[in-house]
Amino acid sequence: MTSDLSLFALILDASLVVQLVLLVLVAASVISWTMILDRARVLGRARKLANRFEERFWSGGDLNALYKELSQDEKGSQGLAVIFRAGFKEFVRLRKVEDNDTQVVLQGAERSMRVALSREMDRLETNLAFLATVGSTSPYIGLFGTVWGIMQSFHALGNVEQATLALVAPGISEALIATAIGLFAAIPAVVAYNRYSNQVERLNNRYEEFIEEFATLLQRQGRG
Repeated sequence: MTSDLSLFALILDASLVVQLVLLVLVAASVISWTMILDRARVLGRARKLANRFEERFWSGGDLNALYKELSQDEKGSQGLAVIFRAGFKEFVRLRKVEDNDTQVVLQGAERSMRVALSREMDRLETNLAFLATVGSTSPYIGLFGTVWGIMQSFHALGNVEQATLALVAPGISEALIATAIGLFAAIPAVVAYNRYSNQVERLNNRYEEFIEEFATLLQRQGRG
């Protein structure tokens, strides 16, 4: 490829519309990569915290002591720790209320855990919608830039008496760059979205299972 058809030269010589398309796609790619790295950190930490909490919870220690320990670091608690704290706090509060039977206490505790679960899922799913949007729309944005560039190239041929490949090649090349950049932005976003969605779903199932197990444990305590 000659210097006249270098990538940088093609971008500089592209029409304003194509340049704007490329700018949008590059910005989307940079933002999506930032979010990809952030979700990798957040989900990795969520798995580690879940493993650590389950090891501590099922070690057979006193639940009151565990609750007090987690309450000291309320702002730093995430995942299962937040769900446990919400359920146990409501369980203790409702047990102190007179005329509350065991079923009412358990339903209140489980309801609090469900609310905490919903908030945790919202936190884990942050930015996934953006990755899905980038993955689904970037190829079409790139295709728009390609179509526009090719249209401009053929339109320019109307002003010359003899059309040659040398006249058309630069315009078509700069137009195809938009499609390439669109795919470059879309593919990582789609792969990351699918991977992280699966990880979030697995964490959600893990949290759901804990709620069921903890509710059963509270039921035994309520009857004790």
